[in-house]
Amino acid sequence: MKRILTIQDISCVGQCSLTVALPIISACGVETAILPSSVLSTHTGGFTGFTFHDLTEDMPAIEAHWNKEHLTFDAFYTGYVSPSQIDYIRHIMESCAAPGALRIVDPAMADNGVLYVGFESDFPSQMARLCEGADYILPNLTEAAFLLGRTPVLSGYDKSFIEELCKALQDTLHVKNVILTGVSFDENQLGAAIYDGTGFSYVMNPKISRMSHGTGDIFASAFTGALVRGKSAKEAAAIAADFVCASIQATAEDHRYGVSFEAAIPSLVKALAE
Repeated sequence: MKRILTIQDISCVGQCSLTVALPIISACGVETAILPSSVLSTHTGGFTGFTFHDLTEDMPAIEAHWNKEHLTFDAFYTGYVSPSQIDYIRHIMESCAAPGALRIVDPAMADNGVLYVGFESDFPSQMARLCEGADYILPNLTEAAFLLGRTPVLSGYDKSFIEELCKALQDTLHVKNVILTGVSFDENQLGAAIYDGTGFSYVMNPKISRMSHGTGDIFASAFTGALVRGKSAKEAAAIAADFVCASIQATAEDHRYGVSFEAAIPSLVKALAE
């Protein structure tokens, strides 16, 4: 069985980050190890007054113990992390890598044209260092622009714009594959562009007119699980996109801190078996 290490924050209550990554990747049939970057009392979307505890100081000792026990991982998947953790994470990806280990980076730092609360304006340059040389990166349109030092363009674009953006990410960050999320060419569809350095493909789903927290984490987690199970990047992106849609549709209107992905897990397991 393959073993993934996912590095991101954990909210004690709220469907995002490690709270979704662990069950989703496990449901994909992949052993899932975790390294929490921080602990929050709740999701930051839908709650106020939440607690936050940074775990940067714990990382070196955890890595040292793993090295002592000769523990290695077949893939690394990172999400929301702090600037102070970038160097530690890069070192862990080297010292704890099994032969041929994949590096999958979701540069979780921004959306809708702005950085998340708590990140300074120089954080995209730090996140770019984590993305450098990755096998797969999964930015949304805002994150892609910030990684390149550009102003985000969130509407009114065409395929040539999207494809130039993906090529610029690969050329600048020396990544192997770009999975650009939040792509929409008309008001009725939403999906992702996949660029492997030689060509482009797209996965599109009907757009659901509902704002939901944590869907990016759900997509990245399902994509990672499907990829490590042997699916191609396009197949993994399609499975992940379908799973996000099913999760949103299974969620009650008054559910304010995520989506009910748990109810859609059977559809994910079925898709992986096909």
